Amino acid sequence: MIQRTLQKKIASVLNGKKAVTIIGARQVGKSTLLKMMLSDSTDVMWFNGDEYDVRELFSDITSTRLRSIIADHRIVVIDEAQRIQDIGLKIKLITDNIPDVQVIATGSSSFELASKINEPLTGRKREYKMFPLTFGEMVNHTNLLEELRMIPHRMVYGYYPEVVELVGEERAVLKELSESYLYRDILSFNKIMKSEKLVKLLQALAYQIGSQVSYNEIGQTVGLDSKTVERYIDILEKSYIIFRLKSYARNLRNELKASRKIYFWDLGIRNAVIGNYSQVESRTDVGNLWENFVIAERLKKNHYDDSYAQSWFWRTQQQKEIDYVEDADGEIKAFEIKWNERKANTKCPVIFTKAYPNTDYKVITPKNIESILL
Repeated sequence: MIQRTLQKKIASVLNGKKAVTIIGARQVGKSTLLKMMLSDSTDVMWFNGDEYDVRELFSDITSTRLRSIIADHRIVVIDEAQRIQDIGLKIKLITDNIPDVQVIATGSSSFELASKINEPLTGRKREYKMFPLTFGEMVNHTNLLEELRMIPHRMVYGYYPEVVELVGEERAVLKELSESYLYRDILSFNKIMKSEKLVKLLQALAYQIGSQVSYNEIGQTVGLDSKTVERYIDILEKSYIIFRLKSYARNLRNELKASRKIYFWDLGIRNAVIGNYSQVESRTDVGNLWENFVIAERLKKNHYDDSYAQSWFWRTQQQKEIDYVEDADGEIKAFEIKWNERKANTKCPVIFTKAYPNTDYKVITPKNIESILL
C-alpha cells in the first residue's frame, strides 16, 4: 500500500471534537486512505452518499434518530457526502449532539461540498484536499532513482493510484476514469449536458497546456460563448480536473496582467481526453507535458507542505517569459522548465531580474527535478 502524505495529518486530528472533510477528484484514493487508517478500528460506521437508501436515510433525520443509528460507534465516515442534501446540517447534528463521535466526510467536488458544509460547520471542521499520487509519495514508496526513471511513464499515464498500481492496464483504467468518473459530478451537480461541446472544450484545453488561453478563441473553436466557456472552466477547476495560473505583474508596464494558462492536475487524464498515449520520445508536445508535470507536482507539494506561496507565470508583451513564479511573503522564486537538458543554462530575462532583483531563479530539467519536489 502506497503511503499518502495526508495520513499523518488526518491521524493527528482524529478523536478530536471537529469534523474532518477530505475533498478531491473521484478515484484519487480518499476512501482507500480512510479504510487503511481505520482498518483496525471496530467502532466505525460507513455511509456512502452515492447509494440511494443512504441519501433517503439522511433526508429528514433527527439527532435522536442519528444517536440510535450510530449507537456505540465512535467514528462515522460519510463517503461522497456532497450527494446528501443539507449534509452540513446533518454533520452539525452529530457534532453538536453526539460529541463523542468523530465524523469524517469525503467529497469529490469542492464547490458542492463546500456550499453544503462551510456555513453549517463554521468552526466545527478541518478540511483537507487530496490529489492523485505525487512524485514525493512514489519516491517514499520505492526510491528516488526508480521514480526518476519512471517520469516519462508518468508524463503519459499520470499518477492516479489505480493507474500506478495496475501496471500494463493503464489505458483501460484511464478510459474508465475519463469517460465515467471525469464527468459524473460535473453533469449531475451542474445540470450540464454531456454534449460534444463540453468534450471539445476539454480537448481544446488539453491541446493548449503551457499556452495562454483565450476564452473567446476557445469559444469560437467549440461553439460556445466566452461566458459559458469561463463557467465550464470554473466547474472543471473546482472538480479538480484542471487548474489555472494567472500572469504575474507587479512592477512593469508591459507585463501581461490579465492572461492565464490552464494545466491538468493529472497528465494521464489529459492524454486520455485527446486519446494520445504515445511515449515521450516521439511526442512533439513533450515540452508542454514536462511543464505541466513540474508545475502540478510543485503545487501538490506546496499544498501538502502548507505553503502559502502564490503561483503564477510571467510574460511581457515582447514575449519575454518565465514558466512558473512563486511569491511567498515577498520572496520570489522563478523557474524555467526545460525538458531538454542542454538548455539547463538558460538565463533569466534581464528585464525580470531588474524589476525583481532578489529573485531566486532556477532552470528545472529531469536532472534536478527532485530539488523542488522533495
